[in-house]
Amino acid sequence: MSELLLELLSEEIPARMQLRAAEDLKRLVLDGLKSRGLEVGDARAYSTPRRLTLVIDNVPHGSPAISEEKKGPRVGAPEQAVAGFLKSAGLASIKDASVVKDDKKGDYYVANIEKPGRAAAEIIAETVIDVVAKFPWPKSMRWGASPFQWVRPLQSVLCLLGGKVVPFEINGLASANETRGHRFLGPGPFKVKSFADYEEKLLAHHVMLDPAKRVAAISEQAHALAKEAKLELVEDDALLAENAGLTEWPVVLMGSFEKAFLEVPGEVLTTSMKTHQKCFSVRDPKSKKLANKFLLVSNLVAKDGGKEIISGNEKVSRARLSDAKFFWEQDLKHPLGEMAGRLEHVTFHEKLGSQKDRVERIEQLAFELAGACDAVPEDARRAAGLCKADLVSEMVGEFPELQGLMGRYYAEHVGTKPEIARAIELHYKPKGPTDSVPREDQGDAVACAVALADKLDTLVGFWAIGEKPTGSGDPYQLRRAALGVIRIVLENDLRLPLLTAIDSSAKLFGWKLKGGVGAPSNALMPNRFDVPKVKEDLLSFFADRLKVFLKDQGKRHDLIDAVFSLGGQEDLALIVRRVEALDDFLKTDDGANLLAGVKRAANILSIEEKKDKKSYAGSYDLALLTEKEEIALAAAIEAVKQDTVAAIQVENFGGAMRALSELRAPVDQFFDKILVNAEDKKVRENRLHLLSEIRAATATVADFSKISG
Repeated sequence: MSELLLELLSEEIPARMQLRAAEDLKRLVLDGLKSRGLEVGDARAYSTPRRLTLVIDNVPHGSPAISEEKKGPRVGAPEQAVAGFLKSAGLASIKDASVVKDDKKGDYYVANIEKPGRAAAEIIAETVIDVVAKFPWPKSMRWGASPFQWVRPLQSVLCLLGGKVVPFEINGLASANETRGHRFLGPGPFKVKSFADYEEKLLAHHVMLDPAKRVAAISEQAHALAKEAKLELVEDDALLAENAGLTEWPVVLMGSFEKAFLEVPGEVLTTSMKTHQKCFSVRDPKSKKLANKFLLVSNLVAKDGGKEIISGNEKVSRARLSDAKFFWEQDLKHPLGEMAGRLEHVTFHEKLGSQKDRVERIEQLAFELAGACDAVPEDARRAAGLCKADLVSEMVGEFPELQGLMGRYYAEHVGTKPEIARAIELHYKPKGPTDSVPREDQGDAVACAVALADKLDTLVGFWAIGEKPTGSGDPYQLRRAALGVIRIVLENDLRLPLLTAIDSSAKLFGWKLKGGVGAPSNALMPNRFDVPKVKEDLLSFFADRLKVFLKDQGKRHDLIDAVFSLGGQEDLALIVRRVEALDDFLKTDDGANLLAGVKRAANILSIEEKKDKKSYAGSYDLALLTEKEEIALAAAIEAVKQDTVAAIQVENFGGAMRALSELRAPVDQFFDKILVNAEDKKVRENRLHLLSEIRAATATVADFSKISG
């Protein structure tokens, strides 16, 4: 067994592509070797700004010889079928095939194929050439006259198997045992014998091969510098990873900027330095206010200790922060209300009108939803009217990721009520599955109302114009919007009837959508959409999203289906509480045994209804109940029906489950003592009706037929 070492050295690879490229290289090479009959051991892939590296352990000397039997067409088959068989089996003539006698199906041809093993080096060369030629870069380029493409010009190829060069050529570059270190700190070529030797010599030539080690080095240096200055680092994992992808030998340095820039919101300064210079921000550990310092990551060990590098970054920083300060000051000259008026010139969607059209709908919907969120309706309307205003600001034009946040700052600047200002920022939340939601108990009831209105308007609008998510794409992030509604409702325990909210949103479109049949692209015209159909489809979409959400929370999918199957389930909070109560009930002996009894009743009914070709749903005849067990079951059913309905009406789902548990003993005793298919036809049918009442009694809580077990 030998070690395979492969390195592809090129000009700088964009940081965002490196980790994916390293994993693609590992996957594609392993798949290629396996498909060619070479089974290998563990593989590890690495990336730096200039190289992709792959090391594979336990590579055998070659692939094993293979002997296989390939079945062909029957004797006497058409000439075309025989020719195809000969080609696939690699035979020159049908005489080279064997004939197998088969008295039942007829004689047929068989080819005995012997494939000799191949040397590992031969397979590796073939695989690497194939992988490199088809490598899935998001973007690639050509250089010179060659049609070959790579993310950046390829400079060298290192490929060793057991310390020996695997000979092949890529775009005129012959594989070798030679590579280079850091472009400036260790530029000279050097030879290697193994991965351990390769990694050691790279380090000596100022290259940290492992991205994780570069991330750790940057973090350690950044924290140390910040601590030395009595500050703390503003943590940013994405920026750490990006800087690790920009450097082979990271050196962290500290620069500064004028204190006057601190008049600008800290998030603006942080975003500007991160976006334009990939720099980290630092802050006072006590006040958490941004300091007029920043940390940059250099790819050099400068002779002057980094003074010129710091000076250059400070110069660029000064220019960038001056721009940010200018945008901030200009935006403050225009109240949010004025900005909101300019939204009529911002298109939301060509078929759904402008952002101003949308804001008007969100205003009314937020007003209507305010009660469910325990928010002041007029505050919700006001916040919704301003929530998109900062989209036309200079700052958001420069940094789109600050939308909402800048609106809050502009609102606070003119003394807007705090809850309205916060709602402008928070109405975009949650922005993802791990993001927080506005919380009613933290004073953000207004934000809850606006966030719900914003997301519902998006969902209803895109459903109305037929732009629903597909299996392959969700360009308008409608799944995220639906999950946002679900999380806001559940995490705040809001009582929000979804159908009512969807209907309210649909009415606000005024039945008018852009782009009706024959309509000019810039005209609004009546285009009635099927509101009942939209409501039905959208509620089903919410149900699917809720199932996914609950499954991620560890809830049983069959219990979710059992509750949803009841129909008319539009109160998300109640659905979850019902699922949780059902789950707790089924974990008890009473619950497990009752489930078994209900399923037994359902199976008997299904068989007998199919045989008799009629339904036994409906009430039984009390006069035909003669045995004490069936009389006891009938009494229990009637009591349980009343108790479960009464408990559910007051949303006491635990009480409903306790009421159901009263059925357990009568059901068990009924099946122990009573023969359902009695000889007397009337008695038999009456007992089947009684079984249907078991099904009806439990159906007030859930559809037990959907529950596994």
